Amino acid sequence: MSAHETDAATGADSTTTGDSRRWIALAIVMTAAFMDLVDATIVNIAIPSIEHDLGASFGAIQWITAGYALAFAAGLITGGRLGDIYGRKRLFLLGTAGFTLASALCGLAANPEMLVASRLLQGAAAAMMVPQVLSIVHVTFPAHERGKVFGMFGAVVGLGAVSGPLLGALLTEWNIAGLEWRPIFLINLPVGVAALILGRKYIIESKAPKALRLDLVGVVLVTAALLLLIYPLTRGRELDWPLWGHLMMAASPLVFGALVAYERYKTRKDGSPLVELSLFRVKSFAAGIAVQLTFGIVLGVFFLVWTLYMQIGLGWSALRAGLTGVPFSIAVSVAAGLSVQLLVPRFGRKVLQTGALTMVAGILLYFFLAGRYEAGISPWQMIPALVVMGLGMGLIVAPLTDAVLSEVPKEHAGSASGLINTTGQMGNAIGLGLVSVVFFGVIDDRGPAKVPADVTAAFVDAFRNSLGWVAVVLAGIFLVMFALPARPKQHLEGGDADGADGAGGGEPDGLVEKAPALAT
Repeated sequence: MSAHETDAATGADSTTTGDSRRWIALAIVMTAAFMDLVDATIVNIAIPSIEHDLGASFGAIQWITAGYALAFAAGLITGGRLGDIYGRKRLFLLGTAGFTLASALCGLAANPEMLVASRLLQGAAAAMMVPQVLSIVHVTFPAHERGKVFGMFGAVVGLGAVSGPLLGALLTEWNIAGLEWRPIFLINLPVGVAALILGRKYIIESKAPKALRLDLVGVVLVTAALLLLIYPLTRGRELDWPLWGHLMMAASPLVFGALVAYERYKTRKDGSPLVELSLFRVKSFAAGIAVQLTFGIVLGVFFLVWTLYMQIGLGWSALRAGLTGVPFSIAVSVAAGLSVQLLVPRFGRKVLQTGALTMVAGILLYFFLAGRYEAGISPWQMIPALVVMGLGMGLIVAPLTDAVLSEVPKEHAGSASGLINTTGQMGNAIGLGLVSVVFFGVIDDRGPAKVPADVTAAFVDAFRNSLGWVAVVLAGIFLVMFALPARPKQHLEGGDADGADGAGGGEPDGLVEKAPALAT
């Protein structure tokens, strides 16, 4: 091991913690995290351009977004464990290389099938890259500097939430070299190459002293269960809901049951299951996972139908739609900062419940405005509803992880954090699949549109129907939140980062992994 590599037993090398090179390493991993976050938020705004250029069906459009979330969710915990076992620097560089290659394939896609496959590869590569980010930070910086570093990550999250949709709108609108939507992926190439070159030089290597073993069977089972549910949801509408689709969806809970049985066996065999089932005996954790899953579904539904409503239903340009979303993103960032620093320490769980009710209020206001103004609605008329929704969302996303982890035993904090992040991505993928039911189902019921006015009316109705379902789910989330602890009892930031149990190196707060959920 070289002088600039970490000691596996301590997770940090005293010769590097005072080295200014660590700030270069921080810039590299933060840039990679930003690249992943932007890529998760940038695609929606370019969907109409992709649909037009490639002739993609709405089912393919759903898979372009859901495929990334599905692959990311399925590989997230395993990616963290691979870093613990084989080295976080090694897995970070491998994931970054895969992400860059997949971005190139996305940008060069000749048809919808190639784009969907490339997005799946991109999500899988992100699952190797992202879990290493905070682990690398933890072994690179001494404890007294980590608070400042994690604050910088918070700024990156906020910046990514704002800049992703707007950057996607600008790149699509500019139509650089006649490439239309493709630069939203190709922009990752120089960033990824620079991260690889500099990362090899400046990032220190580290491994967990007691990493858990891989659970590839668990990964296969959870992926199969999700595919059995999501594939027929996205394809069923185009194929008039065939019998095999219903059978696949019915088989999904059976496979989830098989996963639970196997995880119990895996726990008895070597104590390294993909899912630590004992965590679900903690009431607050089980409730928090339910909140995380359903909140992911809400975000998956809303952000896709919102884009379709503005750009196809109302006929707005990508830039107009992207600018319309800026007040929402700013409201999320402001409320997220206030909730963690000021509100949660004083009011605890009530902050999250207030966030859920505030989001419901914003959605109901949007429901009213969309119905009142119909095709004539302007961005300015949407802003009040979007700001209220954004404030509510910010009150939830920032403190949710700490609330869920509050009563989890410290030795399981890493596994719990990884499971929370994975569950959020799973919910997002399921929500994107459900768009076929809550949005396109309404459009199909209206029959074929003969004139543009019919298209707009159908999309307005479908959007309002989706908002209604989102409001109902959020009301349910509000009720489930009563099972969360009234006050968070501990925070992972001061926890044992190197007690890595496979969830990305026992990351302190899962900040980067949950960031894509902000505006996916």
